[in-house]
Amino acid sequence: MGKKQKEEQPSDSGYGEPAQFDPTFAGPINKRGCTDIICCILFMAVIVGYMVVGILAWLYGDPRHVLYPRNSTGWFCGIGENKDRPNVFYFDILKCATTVNVMAAALDGFQCPTTQLCVEECPNNFWAVKLTDYSKTAKEVFNQSLCVPSLDLATTELVSASLSCADLCVQSNNSPKIQRQFFFFIVLVNLRHLAFSHLAFVFIRDIVNSFNIREIGIRIFEDFASAWPWILIGLLIAMIVSLLFLLLLRFTAPVMVWLLIIGVLGVGAYGIWHCYWEYSNYKANSATISEIGFTTNFEVYLQVQETWLAFLIIISVAEAIILLTVIFLRKRILIAIALIQEASKAISYMMSSLLYPLFTAVLLLVCVAYWGVTALYLATSGGPVYKVVALNSSQGDCMSINGTVDCEPTTFNPSEYSHCPSASCIFIKYNDEGLLQRNLFNLQIYNVVAFLWCANFVIALGQCTLAGAFASYYWAFNKPNDIPMFPVSAGFMRSLRYHVGSLAFGALILTLVQVVRILLEYIDHKTRSAQNACARFLMCCLKCCFWCLEKFIKFLNRNAYIMIAIYGKNFCVSAKNAFMLLMRNVIRVVVLDKVTDLLLFFGKLLVVGGVGVLSFFFFSGRILLPGNTFRSETLNYYWMPIIVVVIGTYLIAHGFFSVYNMCVDTLFLCFLEDLERNDGSMGKPYFMSKNLMKILNKSNKRPK
Repeated sequence: MGKKQKEEQPSDSGYGEPAQFDPTFAGPINKRGCTDIICCILFMAVIVGYMVVGILAWLYGDPRHVLYPRNSTGWFCGIGENKDRPNVFYFDILKCATTVNVMAAALDGFQCPTTQLCVEECPNNFWAVKLTDYSKTAKEVFNQSLCVPSLDLATTELVSASLSCADLCVQSNNSPKIQRQFFFFIVLVNLRHLAFSHLAFVFIRDIVNSFNIREIGIRIFEDFASAWPWILIGLLIAMIVSLLFLLLLRFTAPVMVWLLIIGVLGVGAYGIWHCYWEYSNYKANSATISEIGFTTNFEVYLQVQETWLAFLIIISVAEAIILLTVIFLRKRILIAIALIQEASKAISYMMSSLLYPLFTAVLLLVCVAYWGVTALYLATSGGPVYKVVALNSSQGDCMSINGTVDCEPTTFNPSEYSHCPSASCIFIKYNDEGLLQRNLFNLQIYNVVAFLWCANFVIALGQCTLAGAFASYYWAFNKPNDIPMFPVSAGFMRSLRYHVGSLAFGALILTLVQVVRILLEYIDHKTRSAQNACARFLMCCLKCCFWCLEKFIKFLNRNAYIMIAIYGKNFCVSAKNAFMLLMRNVIRVVVLDKVTDLLLFFGKLLVVGGVGVLSFFFFSGRILLPGNTFRSETLNYYWMPIIVVVIGTYLIAHGFFSVYNMCVDTLFLCFLEDLERNDGSMGKPYFMSKNLMKILNKSNKRPK
């Protein structure tokens, strides 16, 4: 082995021995066994338990408690008998504020102690009972739809009707599309409040009219209704542009990488010149730092020569470091460019890999939906508890029954409590005495942990699947003839059949770190007001450390999944082999990572920015297509479809570029293994491309 060969073949100094030649190895091993079976069994048990929790939540939960409001009799508004009356009407919403302290002390929960009705729509005007109305009949004064359904205004006196009807209504402008609306309705039962009714009208009317949420929501909905075909066209353009960019990297990667490097050096050179120019201007007649001292006006420091001298030194040192790095690492930069070109070539041979992120997104959407539905059903698993409450505890002997007697609102008869005329059956809380309800908090924790584990497993499955497909491309000696049929499907089946345990193992480690981060955020949120400077610093350090740990675990897992897809070993062995392999080639890893990150960032910026600018010119009316019936004048807010297109474009570009990034990482590990296993001889030929061999001054003794 020559001197050049020894430089490219890393030694085993502290990071394990290089991979040995295996004459039977030709890509992802097909004859493999199941790995990490214990973790696989544990993961399956958690999944079964997760399903059991979901079933129990579905059996005992009732999301109608949070999706639909209730009236005073316990019936839901918007469904069943009240299907045509989706809104709730509060007789006296002031009682919700004036009685909260008293009721909270007397009861184990709280519900606004006032009559509530299901109504068809919110009152659209301001109205109140005047003093002059007390000479009229109840039917002339009150609105039957705003009275208790059992009350007949034709046969009821005005004074009696005032206890079962609304005396004052305030206009509501809330959107009817939201089931649980917030209504601004006030009832002034006592006559002493009537003197201030006009002032209340003016005050509340100004507040309500200032929040025209309904009109804004309707306008946005109209914009989507008229622009949705063009939004879809914009997203389709984003898909095409992302695909073309990835395929063109095969030919444009060298130009783009060197343009980025030259651009960075050019910006640094301009910074040096500008700092020197500013330093020369302030050198003759400017104050010094010692003369100015400390000031909060930082613009003053920009007029001091020492500031620009410091900037000049810092930028010059950074420019020199970057320039020397480029000069001494130019060969490794060329290797990174060649691997990027090879990744684009590999994707062109297996275009189905670009569609796999859609499958991952669907699985993640299922996980999120299951978690959300289970959390909702668990939160509403307890049945509602109703108690008899005196709406006016000063009437009769009411304190003895206030919150101590259970009741059923559908069968409640106020006549049974003649000693307390204001007695009412109201909702207090949800039952928390059952076995399921007592363990509700633990079940919600289980729901979150299981969701994180499942989500991380889905991501791991996608990475291992793509790694197996791209590894089969690299280890094909004659490309594309030796590439197996349906490499993505084969990688998926291998991962699902043999390595569920290993993928679950890696996902579990990441999940535990994420749970700790969530707990730290929760503790920080709850104790923020009581923290001193030392506690805040400690909490910040802990959160930063676990953030770094999560990033490292993701990096290690990603490379471990690649080794699992290739060699079929368990997670720990694969993670160790991947880490040792990367550490034996740490300089190449750093260079490739930074070059790839810069290139993909530039690509995302180009795709998102280009499509965003195009959508801006189109939806703002600056581009008119011939024969197009769509006009920007029809949009109320033309920026809404632009925002949707930009966000959708970013998600699409991220999906495509994630596949590309996985391809580069897989080919890189295979390339390092190829250098350690083979030497280009007749018995041990290289599997890398001719371009890579040319950069490394290597060749096979027999042509491909």
